[in-house]
Amino acid sequence: MEFLTTSEAADYLRLGERKLYELVTTGAIPCSKVTGKWLFPRHELDLWVLSGLARPAGMLATEPPPVMGGSQDELLDWSLRESGSGLGSMSEGSARGLERLQRDEVTAVAVHFHSLDAAGNLASDANVTALRDAPGLHDALLVAFARREQGLVLPPGNPKRLRGLADVLALGARMAMRQQGTGAQMLLDVLLKRADATTRDLRRLETPALTGPDLAEMVRAGQADCGVATRAAARSAGLDFVPLVWENFDLAMRQRSYFRPTTQALIRFLSERRLRQRAEELTGYDPSPAGQIRFAA
Repeated sequence: MEFLTTSEAADYLRLGERKLYELVTTGAIPCSKVTGKWLFPRHELDLWVLSGLARPAGMLATEPPPVMGGSQDELLDWSLRESGSGLGSMSEGSARGLERLQRDEVTAVAVHFHSLDAAGNLASDANVTALRDAPGLHDALLVAFARREQGLVLPPGNPKRLRGLADVLALGARMAMRQQGTGAQMLLDVLLKRADATTRDLRRLETPALTGPDLAEMVRAGQADCGVATRAAARSAGLDFVPLVWENFDLAMRQRSYFRPTTQALIRFLSERRLRQRAEELTGYDPSPAGQIRFAA
């Protein structure tokens, strides 16, 4: 994150320093006071300028509906309600959510992409790569929500003694699947690839679960021996859990949507203590990065 001093910010915005101080005094411009000096995050200044963009008559701005698309998450669903944001939710998976964002059918999307790097390891930040590579998202923004723990969801007591994906493959355990395009399915695919296997090597259920809680219910009902979901989903269903990875769970949006009242209500809520308390209750979350802007196109 790049910070500008007062003089640098004034030059960047082509304003006089006196006018900049007036904006600071009235709280009209994003800034932070550190050890007595004002600092201005450059990307926040970009968003601030874009928020006041005027358009000629006849040029209509696309206003997407107040909906959070993408991946389902218990802590996010709770936050949408508790923040009073007015944002609805439509859980269809990371890939389909990003497609809707490109078509301006949602205000923001929750994403957790997974891929392998050139060395065959889990990519360190697949969310940023997916957003950067998405056609038509030249004004994209990625805001951290939390880090989540993903792993194998198992029946109580873990009767098959599954300790990881290798055991699932070796023992032929029945595995519940998620639909293609979901972050959980991407994670399973890349872990299988690292093990020189594919989904065809699994004893899998053909009907995919639409969400993590749906998958956990399939395991709880005895339809499957395991599946990939979050620790929170396993705990809510009273199931056992074997951790596989910690992942970045982020909110992707267009820069102009960042300053919409609905989005700002959620962003402000991310800094509240209640979010941290709820994350601790659900388990499997690290909310420390919540609200940080991790990428701006």
